[in-house]
Formats: sequence, C-alpha cells, structure tokens
Amino acid sequence: MPQNEYIEEHIKRHGRRLDHDERKRKREAREAHRASAHAQKLFGHKAKLLHARRHAEKVQLRKTLRAHDTRNVKTTDAASTPDGARPAYLLDREDQKDAKALSTALKQKRKDKAARFAVPLPKVRGIAEDEMFKVVKTGKSKSKAWKRMVTKATFVGDSFTRKPVKLERFIRPMALRYKKANVTHPELKATFQLQIIGVKKNPQSPMYTQLGVMTKGTVIEVNVSELGMVTAGGKVVFGKYAQITNNPENDGCINAVLLV
Repeated sequence: MPQNEYIEEHIKRHGRRLDHDERKRKREAREAHRASAHAQKLFGHKAKLLHARRHAEKVQLRKTLRAHDTRNVKTTDAASTPDGARPAYLLDREDQKDAKALSTALKQKRKDKAARFAVPLPKVRGIAEDEMFKVVKTGKSKSKAWKRMVTKATFVGDSFTRKPVKLERFIRPMALRYKKANVTHPELKATFQLQIIGVKKNPQSPMYTQLGVMTKGTVIEVNVSELGMVTAGGKVVFGKYAQITNNPENDGCINAVLLV
C-alpha cells in the first residue's frame, strides 16, 4: 500500500537540515573520486560498458565545448553568392555569416528554463541589518547587547517553541508572526487566503531564510490543496511557491503572487 510522498511532505513542512547545502556540495565534490575508485575496481565486461559510457560522455562534452568556441566564427556564405558577373568594387567582398553552432531548439530550451524560474519581482531593495534587527539589552547590568529582535514579519511552524531566555539569540515577536497569506492566482485573476507552509528563499540573506523572515520579494510556500490543483498524474498538489509583493510589516498582511 503506498504511503504517498511522506518524505517530500515532511521537507515541505519542516524544511531541511541547516547544513544541507554544504553536505550536498561536499557529496558532489567527492563524486569524482568515488567514480574513479569504482572504475579502477571493475574488470571484464562491466569495465568495457563503463568505459564506453564514459567515452560517450566525454565526446559529447568536447562537442559542446567546441560548439561554444566556434559559434561566433565568421565564415563565407557560398549560398548567397550570385551567379554571373559582378562589379569590380564587389569582387573582393564576400558575404559572411556567423556559424551559430548552438541550435534554435537548444536556445529555446534555455529560454523556457529561464522562464520557469522567473518571478514577478526580479529585483528588490536591500535591507541592512540595522533595519532588520533591533538590539535588545539584557541582564541586571543592562550591558549585555547580544540579543536581536526581528522587526520584520516572520513565519514559524506550528510546533515552534522558544528557546530558554539565556540561550535565545533572536527574538521573533508574536505580533509580527503570520500563518496565512493572500495569494493571487495570475491566470484565474482571483485571490485566496492560503496557509503558509514555510519560507523557501529570502533574497536578502540565507540567515533571514533560516529565521523565516518575510520581506518584499521573499519566495514562500503555501498550501494549495484546497484549490483542487492536480498534477499530470492525477495527484493533488500540496504546496506551491509564491512571491511576496508588499511590505508585510507596514500593511499588516501578506500579499503574494502564485508562481505558476
């Protein structure tokens, strides 16, 4: 009996480890050493299959690099040369064309890929730490100033509990915590109030993303299961990304546009 995508759903609800990106980068860096060790151990028919596959990959890589090197080389266009006599002042002139080795299909694929990651607000204003955090002085002497209070809208999960007072580094006020957002569907031209699952990316800083700070231009994940959206396979879509289009700390609400 299938248990659905419980791993993906857990990631959407609670996020990944804080060192996920670093572990992924190190894993990819070790991949070359692992492949080399694996190739040295193989022999016989398996070694032939592996070397044939690696040879095909290297050939394709060389073709791609050669195409990039020669795409702006100017060559003579023989097809455009007219038949018959030509004036004397045109004899030394040759029609040239650029050898665009990269096909139109490849360029179109790149455009489609770029369009997939396009957002309504591609550029946002930078926010300094002085504006983002307020210094909180604690202790009997009032001299310890290592705590910071977040002055922007934030999101924390349902199971969030504050750390002990002596261990708390960042304070997220209750008045600036939001759990729902007004999300506009660009194709339906309708706005729905949806529950926030998590903060995917804050363009200001990775630290703001970990803290769940929501500013203008932040990409959040919202629960769209009640909209009835389904995938090509017929499964109900649980979460989709949306970008915040307003300043929540000024408006008192979160307005976002769904990234379709």
